[in-house]
Amino acid sequence: MSALRTSGPARAGQYLALLAYLVFLAFPFLWLLSTAFKPAPELASLHPTWIPEDPTLDNFRQAFDEQPLLRAAANSLLAAVCAAVIAVAVATPLAYVTARHRGRLAGAATGWVVISQAFPFVLVIIPLFLVLKNLHLINSVAGLVLVYVVWSLPFALWMLMGYVRAVPAELEEAAAVDGAGRIRTLVSVTAPLLGPGIVATALFAFVTAWNEFFFALVLLKTPEKQTLPVVLTHFLGAEGVADLGPLAAAAFLATLPSLLVFALLQKRIAGGMLAGAVKS
Repeated sequence: MSALRTSGPARAGQYLALLAYLVFLAFPFLWLLSTAFKPAPELASLHPTWIPEDPTLDNFRQAFDEQPLLRAAANSLLAAVCAAVIAVAVATPLAYVTARHRGRLAGAATGWVVISQAFPFVLVIIPLFLVLKNLHLINSVAGLVLVYVVWSLPFALWMLMGYVRAVPAELEEAAAVDGAGRIRTLVSVTAPLLGPGIVATALFAFVTAWNEFFFALVLLKTPEKQTLPVVLTHFLGAEGVADLGPLAAAAFLATLPSLLVFALLQKRIAGGMLAGAVKS
């Protein structure tokens, strides 16, 4: 057992590496937060500081005055929530069948995941646009939700297959021996154990849809339907000059929902990750 223990210097090095990684991840967010509260003279300064010397909320007021951020956020929230719910609802039974009955179906599902993730957006946008046009779903949140569901479904299926395989099949067999039917077994035994995995998958689908820009830019034409990532581009001038203060304030507000959802669900996500990593 002593050979498995990490020495003091090695453990300190691990903590330092972890701290450096956290700083690396937090740097963009901290810079965005600092910029959002800086007045215009500090933003134009040749010697910027991390902490605003004269913090102000003018950037937030200007951002809300210039662009319909609340309406755009509502559109993004509606699209992200609907996409996450539908993707999980479709992927969960598919993942169960694929994981429990291995064979050509599992191989086809895995191949579908790999191929779907390999295709860049630009290759599918034209046929996708034509299909949605024929369905009269261009410039509609419903059409955008459909795109998000199709795009996130392969990876959601792949995630949930790992969680299903982590649930011992012996538990279902024991329930069947006790007289429980198939539906009762799935609802009472399997579904509760898949809870953390479903939460993690839903979070993935939500964040993917919330942050998505390219499909929303192409498919949504009228300002009333545009999502938050598209509206953020309106803070760029005709010559590409950014209105940095309001842009940073709006971008900071746009990151909060994802962070809030993750903070509320982190325990379930951590439990799901452990469940998916440990197989019986």
